[in-house]
Amino acid sequence: MNFSSDNIELFLAVLDRGSFSAAARALGRVPSAVSMAIGNLEAELGFALFERTHRETRPTALALTLEPHARLIAEQLAQLQTHAVELSQGLESKLAVAVIPDIDHQPLLGAIKTLSERHPLLDVEVFTAPQEDALQLLHSGRVSLCLAFAGLSVDPRQRFQHIGMEALTATVSPHHPALGEHGQVRYLEDLINVRQILVASRDLPMTDTRPLIGTSHWRTDSLGMAIAMVEAGLGWGDFPLSRIAPLLAAGRLVQLAFRNTKNELQLPVHAFWLKNQPLQRGAQELVRLLGR
Repeated sequence: MNFSSDNIELFLAVLDRGSFSAAARALGRVPSAVSMAIGNLEAELGFALFERTHRETRPTALALTLEPHARLIAEQLAQLQTHAVELSQGLESKLAVAVIPDIDHQPLLGAIKTLSERHPLLDVEVFTAPQEDALQLLHSGRVSLCLAFAGLSVDPRQRFQHIGMEALTATVSPHHPALGEHGQVRYLEDLINVRQILVASRDLPMTDTRPLIGTSHWRTDSLGMAIAMVEAGLGWGDFPLSRIAPLLAAGRLVQLAFRNTKNELQLPVHAFWLKNQPLQRGAQELVRLLGR
C-alpha cells in the first residue's frame, strides 16, 4: 500500500488531532478504520508512525521526519484538484501574454502575481517585443493577450481594454553635442536633425509613427540596448519615463528642455485580444486586474 493520497490524509489528521478517534471524527470515519489503515501503512513501511498509549497517540521521530513531505504532497494534491475543477470551468492551462518594452511593467507583474495566487498551477508566459512584433504574436495565435500602445486607427479584428497611460520623454546623454555650449536643440523640431534611437521591429515596418521625429534614426528591438546607445552618445531617444527615471536621477541621461512645448508624449496603453478568439477565464481576470 505505502503512501497514497488517502492515507496521507489519515496520517496528517492523526498528527494534527493527536488521536485516532479525533482524526476519525474530523474525517467522518469510524476510529477502528483509521487505526487499521495506519496499522497497515506501518506494516508496509516496516516501522511505527505513532506510539500508542491508553491516554494519547504520539508521533515517532520517523513520523515527524515524514511530516513536512506529507504536508507538501497534500498541498500539491489540493492544488491539483482545484486546478482540475478550474479547467472544467473554463480556466486555460496556459496564459501567454506579449508586452511592449516601452511601458511600465510593474502593473502587469503585480496583476500576474495576484493571478498566480488565485490559480497556482496556471502556466504563464510573458514575451517582450516591439509594438509591431507584439501585435504579430497576437494575430499569429502565439499569445492570447497583447499589451501595447493604442494605434492610430481601430483594427476591426481586435477588441481592447484601456489599462493606462505612458509618458514618453525625449532624453539624451549629458555629453551629447546637442547639449553643448552651442547645442542645436532648443525646440522640438530641432530634433529632426539629430539621430534618433528607436525601439522597433527587426523586420516589420512601423505602423505607428508618433514617436518618430528624426530624419536619421537607428533601430534596435531592445529597450535596454536603445537606452545604452543613447547613454553612449549615439543619438537621442523617446523613452518611457517610468523606465528611465533612475538614470535621470543619477545624471546618466538628461531630459531635453524645449522652449516651445512640454517634453512629454502621452500615449494610451491597451490590452488587445482577437474578436474571433474570446478570452478564457485567466486572461479575463488579468484584464480586469490591469483595468483597476
